[in-house]
Amino acid sequence: MQPRTIHLTKLFLLLSAFVIVALLIYGMFGSRFYNTRNLISMGFQVGEFAFLCMAMAIAMLTGGIDLSIVSNMNLAGILAAYVLTNEALLAGTSVGTVLLLAVTVALVSGLAGGILNGLIIAKIGVHSVLTTIGTMMLFAGFGMILTGGRGVVGFPDAFSYVGNGTLLGIPFPFLLMLLFFAAVGFLLKRSRWGRSLYLYGSNPIASKFSGINNAGTIVTTYALAGLLTGISALIMISRTNSARVGYGESYLLQAIVVSVMGTMDPHGGSGRFSGILVSVILLQLLSSAFTRLGITPFARGLVYGSILLLIIIAYETLAGRSVTIGKERPPRAAGRPVDSM
Repeated sequence: MQPRTIHLTKLFLLLSAFVIVALLIYGMFGSRFYNTRNLISMGFQVGEFAFLCMAMAIAMLTGGIDLSIVSNMNLAGILAAYVLTNEALLAGTSVGTVLLLAVTVALVSGLAGGILNGLIIAKIGVHSVLTTIGTMMLFAGFGMILTGGRGVVGFPDAFSYVGNGTLLGIPFPFLLMLLFFAAVGFLLKRSRWGRSLYLYGSNPIASKFSGINNAGTIVTTYALAGLLTGISALIMISRTNSARVGYGESYLLQAIVVSVMGTMDPHGGSGRFSGILVSVILLQLLSSAFTRLGITPFARGLVYGSILLLIIIAYETLAGRSVTIGKERPPRAAGRPVDSM
């Protein structure tokens, strides 16, 4: 089957699943679920999760994965939270300056974490799974040292708008999510970096001999993933008015489910961002329905894991490949072959 046909078939399956799930939920709950109040509530909830899904998706385009997104998000949130609760800063400067500093700290922290991942994968040649497991533990460890396992609470009231405000009646996190989906999607489709990323994910050897800086593409991709986790951190700590190690642990598996379900190929080089947006909304519908049904987080993990396995098997069969975990393809040192997932 041709790659374009495979992609269109994946989109058709995703849209079909979305329609079926939406109709099933309507059949179970009707207007008790599909009402303005509940839809606005979901708009607030989906914010930080959507940015983590974007980060995971672009990492998958390289043929890799980023398992550190949640830990990176929490560390960025903790650092920003300490800025927001610093009494000396609040007493000596304006609230606006403190907010700007906190936003900068979160974004720089997330960006630095992503660059660290990219450098280890691209320059040293460590598999993305091993790299991001290591940095996941590293970021979580830093967060634990900083907080002692306790939460950081009590932010300025003005900061709550990021995660709890509305614009024209629409949740601000949801609008921010749409803006970044459009921006990153445009970069992937229209920019030189986006074309380089897809080519590298498809065939790193061809990418190298096309004059593309493979290492630079990987570092830039993971840096962007880190920046997206920083934005996620700001939404999360604003929405909950607190920061601590361990927030959003369930998001990791869900972000992988969303990325694969949203047409991203775990082998790299294939997938559309529009599919990720549909998949994010679909999983939010499922999550909200599970809450109404009283399904426990442990049972949800079973459901999400089953969905992931079924999707991978279906997509791999569709592509005519055996169902295996791919091999990493980071750039290697001179004289060594370039291989990839």
